[in-house]
Amino acid sequence: QVQLVQSGGGSVQTGGSLRLSCAASGSIKSFNFWGWHRQAPGKQRELVAYITGGGDTQYSDYVKGRFTIARDNARNTVYLQMNSLKPEDTAVYHCYVDRDVNNLWGQGTQVTVSS
Repeated sequence: QVQLVQSGGGSVQTGGSLRLSCAASGSIKSFNFWGWHRQAPGKQRELVAYITGGGDTQYSDYVKGRFTIARDNARNTVYLQMNSLKPEDTAVYHCYVDRDVNNLWGQGTQVTVSS
């Protein structure tokens, strides 16, 4: 069973940057997209960015222009570069691989942005 292992995250002040990484323990041959979700305390989980196998990307309106998702096929790794961070970006971030069956989730990484 392939696992997703996240790294990065942490605490930063408003306007700062962080990069999250999500590495698959093995090759994922069939998938619809890789993405990043986040969930803040008391709020619903939301999909903030995703990238398809063809490299197309989509972002939520809350992060568009500030976050960038990228994938390194050779390393089976997806990155989320987060710039101009705001306190409302504070959440636990999970990477995610959407498949027709057996979606994959990373373990979650806390991102805290202080004002």
